[in-house]
Amino acid sequence: MGKGTLFFCCASCILLLTIINLSIGPIVSGTLKNFVGLDFGTLNCKKAKDDWDNAKDQPNANDDLIKYSYEYSYDACQREKGMHDMEYTAFIFDVVIGFICGILGLLHIFEVKKDFVSNTGLIGLICGVIGFVLTFVYVIFNGLVYTTVYAMKKNNNGIIGFIYKRDGDYAIAEKDGDNYKCLYNDNQYNFLSIYAKFSDLGKKQYNYDKDIIKDYTTDQIRNCIEDNIVGSSYIVDKCDRKEQLISGTDISNNYKTNNCEMIYIQQSLLESGIENKDLSDRFLTTLILSLFVCLASIGLALFGFLLFRTPGDF
Repeated sequence: MGKGTLFFCCASCILLLTIINLSIGPIVSGTLKNFVGLDFGTLNCKKAKDDWDNAKDQPNANDDLIKYSYEYSYDACQREKGMHDMEYTAFIFDVVIGFICGILGLLHIFEVKKDFVSNTGLIGLICGVIGFVLTFVYVIFNGLVYTTVYAMKKNNNGIIGFIYKRDGDYAIAEKDGDNYKCLYNDNQYNFLSIYAKFSDLGKKQYNYDKDIIKDYTTDQIRNCIEDNIVGSSYIVDKCDRKEQLISGTDISNNYKTNNCEMIYIQQSLLESGIENKDLSDRFLTTLILSLFVCLASIGLALFGFLLFRTPGDF
């Protein structure tokens, strides 16, 4: 296969994969905006930075508290806004260069404008390098948001809130001696550790699961559900306030009477759809396809360079 044909194949791959990305990208498709209830492009990171600076200037400032609140808010804002801007920039640029270089390569394959091959190679070289840089930066932002940002979701009432983390059986606390221990609060200052990140949302416990719905009718779980004993969100609130050990007297002795080894999340928080998995899959699929676009951009630049040096070898 000649250099010109490989040049055309790389351009075609860039175009095809980016068209797919345009249809499934978390931001360009509108999925993330509808899910979270806000537009990452309108986030005010300057205010988040000012709040962080003001917190650090306070007397007796707690470094850990600042790190897990103000610093996290600023970092998350930067990453979310960066992903928004780069998704549009990289995808639009990749479509344009994929189309232009693909057309030029196709024309040369059919012996049209063969005297322009050297210029086509130069165009491919420049566009391939720029396309690789833009797409790779997008991959970085996508990966950072996907793996480090705690997911927020708009509920049916239009209220935006975090998604509580739970294990595969929907448990949020476990028995620890005579008390109960919250499963997810790894640091007393990291108030977000009890919530799920975007990368968690593809797991079964964050989506509709008929088996877990059925399990909630069994005595083993039904007698150990949070809101069945002490009222809605009591235990979640205790975990939220970083009270790691929940005493039996606080949460009622009914849990002990019912021999509850685990305490399960409120039944009202069970998912009835798979929109969480859909968003997680969009993040991951777009990231993987963008990596392939990066490889195709390298190929476009490489074969563009070779055609620029030896246009007669098309």
